Amino acid sequence: MFEPFPGKYVWNMSVCLCLAVGGLIGEVDRACRSLRELPPGSEDDQTQAFFDTWCALADDLVALAQDDEKHDRPRSAGFKYQRASVYYQTAERMQAHSFEPRKVAYRNALDYFSRYLHLTGQPAERVEVPYGSSTLPAILVRPESAEPAPCVIFWNGLDSTKEQIYGTGTAQELRNRGIATLIVDTPGSGEALRLQGLTATPNTEMWAAACIDFLTDLPDIDESLVGMLAWSLGGYYGPRANAFESRLKFGVAWGSNYDWGQVQFDRLKNQGDRPVPHYWEHVRWVWGCRDQAEFLELAPHITLRGVADRITVPFLVAHGEHDRQIPLRYAYDLYHDLINSPARELKIFGDEEGGVEHCSVDNQPVARDYICEWIDHTVTALKHTP
Repeated sequence: MFEPFPGKYVWNMSVCLCLAVGGLIGEVDRACRSLRELPPGSEDDQTQAFFDTWCALADDLVALAQDDEKHDRPRSAGFKYQRASVYYQTAERMQAHSFEPRKVAYRNALDYFSRYLHLTGQPAERVEVPYGSSTLPAILVRPESAEPAPCVIFWNGLDSTKEQIYGTGTAQELRNRGIATLIVDTPGSGEALRLQGLTATPNTEMWAAACIDFLTDLPDIDESLVGMLAWSLGGYYGPRANAFESRLKFGVAWGSNYDWGQVQFDRLKNQGDRPVPHYWEHVRWVWGCRDQAEFLELAPHITLRGVADRITVPFLVAHGEHDRQIPLRYAYDLYHDLINSPARELKIFGDEEGGVEHCSVDNQPVARDYICEWIDHTVTALKHTP
């Protein structure tokens, strides 16, 4: 993994995610160089410096994009807005829930991502999935097709967003194969958490039901060929939904969060790396817990033990060999429990090909392309199954 900050996994992970979802190495290097010159300080001070640096980089790009717009260069402006959105989110996701300036950065990220979609003519549409008395904000990417298209529901994890998922190019790759993608900010993530106050729940089949109900009303989507792809903490969310929502016809766990609850107890013992600073404040926010005691009471319920054997559809488990957040053994545990899947597959990304870190953030296209090929082959097989 690219590690511009030796010994700072949380910062390095954030930088690699930034690069994986649309950041440019020259601009990223510019931010990292200034941060490497920071004097020693507290974690809070250093994290705020991280925030200020990435927001400043984004601000500079916005100014350049606005100049492009003034001179009738809309696509040039759009791509700068896209990178600015990436950098605002890189800054925002590293901050504590209580850090007020994050709200402005997040709003900027959404606004400039929207400008990017518009100015560059992306084949993507912002939609709202009805969910109880609220909605789940989402991005819908449709292929050009004369007939209703299969669709992948793509969920994020503990600290990623739908805009970052779009930046991986996964939906575009699936679109090239005639497959639609619905990228969703689920409860506990993105807009659903930050702007609507929707927190995560262990019974994610409710989220899946809402997504499928939404897709069923779209005439250009084949409701009989809807599957699930989810990464990071989505490696729990997705398989759980596959186990209990029978309308899902296939599934992919991009990072096997087989027993996320146990991982939390291990982290209390300083085992395994954290994805973000202020980690315990963040997880309590995501799950809507008042204090640590309430969270630790909930954590044991966030597991696929006794659940994965209910999955009866084709399923791929994809995991990095050297994942420092989720132990590799959990990929094998999930695969071994898929005893009722008619076509289960385990793919471990190793040193030779890359993609060895959490969600293959060190070489994400390798994993993305493998997953998209698996989905394409699976959808083709399902189409020809009586």
